[in-house]
Amino acid sequence: MSSKSRAKSSAKSSALPVRWLLTGAAAVVLVAVLVLASGSLSPQSAPVTQGTLPLEIPVSQAATMRDQGAFILDVRQPDEWDAVHIENATLIPLGELSSRLSEVPRDRDIVVVGRSGNRSQSGRDVLLQAGFTQVTSMAGGMNDWAASGYATVSGP
Repeated sequence: MSSKSRAKSSAKSSALPVRWLLTGAAAVVLVAVLVLASGSLSPQSAPVTQGTLPLEIPVSQAATMRDQGAFILDVRQPDEWDAVHIENATLIPLGELSSRLSEVPRDRDIVVVGRSGNRSQSGRDVLLQAGFTQVTSMAGGMNDWAASGYATVSGP
């Protein structure tokens, strides 16, 4: 084999692994794009789209948003609601939220409220996963709302 032939053969063999690498990388990217486009990700790993609202707000900002027409969604249990809640809020217990999404408006800001702020975060995330974008949760929940002196009502 001449030195010229060996040089060509060597160049071809060193280019081959690079082609395989590039082809493999392209295949991985293509699969990732197809999986994302098909929506076949599990709800736990699906990307969340957040609108202009922060993920969590303090009680004072929740009160301001309520006064400006935000939808207040209480995700506590009925007995907690009966004891104390924000006037004109809507009760949908967290365990029922996924099956009652049609009761939540898509054309208003939504503030999700719980007892201490934990369930409200979960409720907010359920709504975000369902495609709601103008959603936030109230830090401190009804505990902080009442402790801050904001008006509450009780009863069904």
